[in-house]
Amino acid sequence: MDPKLLSRRQFLRGAAALAGAALYEPRTLLAAAPRKRTAADQVLLGRTGIRCSRLGFGTGSVSGQVQQALGQAEFNRLVRYAFDRGITYLDCAEAYRTFEWIGPAIKGLPREQLFLQSKLPGRPADVLAAIDRHRKVFDTDYLDSLLIHCMVQRNWTDAWKRIMDGLSEAQARKWIRARGVSCHSLPALQAATASDWPEIHLVRVNPQGVLLDTAAEAWNAPSDASHLGPVLKEIKKLHARGRGVIGMKLIGEGAFKQPAERERAIRFAMAQPEIDCVVIGFKHAAEIDEASQRINRALAEG
Repeated sequence: MDPKLLSRRQFLRGAAALAGAALYEPRTLLAAAPRKRTAADQVLLGRTGIRCSRLGFGTGSVSGQVQQALGQAEFNRLVRYAFDRGITYLDCAEAYRTFEWIGPAIKGLPREQLFLQSKLPGRPADVLAAIDRHRKVFDTDYLDSLLIHCMVQRNWTDAWKRIMDGLSEAQARKWIRARGVSCHSLPALQAATASDWPEIHLVRVNPQGVLLDTAAEAWNAPSDASHLGPVLKEIKKLHARGRGVIGMKLIGEGAFKQPAERERAIRFAMAQPEIDCVVIGFKHAAEIDEASQRINRALAEG
């Protein structure tokens, strides 16, 4: 073969190889780059296999009085505003004044994209009937998570055994996907950690120590930053046991009026790998935007 022709072919092959490298290398690097984490991420709740948005919409600020003051129509708009921004987790409870509003608020939204969590109040005589009422009010075949609400007693797992059995039966019937508890005292939280029954935990947490669980068996016991350590200890244990951990009272149920205080609380929560997601009560679209932006920034810089 003509040496000149061979040299030309070698040149063309080399040029093609360089062109291919230039074409594919940026795509390879892009694929390898870590994906940005955001408030709208669908995160796993422990080992339940269930996902929800990292940021949840709380519907019960001051037992739902804050959201109730909006009126049903504005509440509906706010829920949809949040959904359009990837906030698919709604935190509800029968004890909240917004309970009857949830069905109309989610009407028309794709049910499979929502994470609906609610809570049973007290100890209903007919647990399954109480759970079925949730399904009817929300106009849904199932709840993604149902919790026993506001436990403060250290022996709640004994005193509420009948209610726990009812939730387990509802889970077997596929009326609920996961069961759990919200605790409002350290003894109750410790009992929840020790029990094999809960799968999801709603835990009060913020670095300022406002409305945290304390040793007192009372939901409204005074608290401060000194109570944070024991709460975090339980959160770490819950995570190690594969439980879904949701942080609540993140901004002290609206107590943190200064932006710097909200920034501090959100950064703290995002820095805890044992907390799967957080829920905040909203009353304005601007609050949803602010919380999302603070979470996004904290995750990007963390």
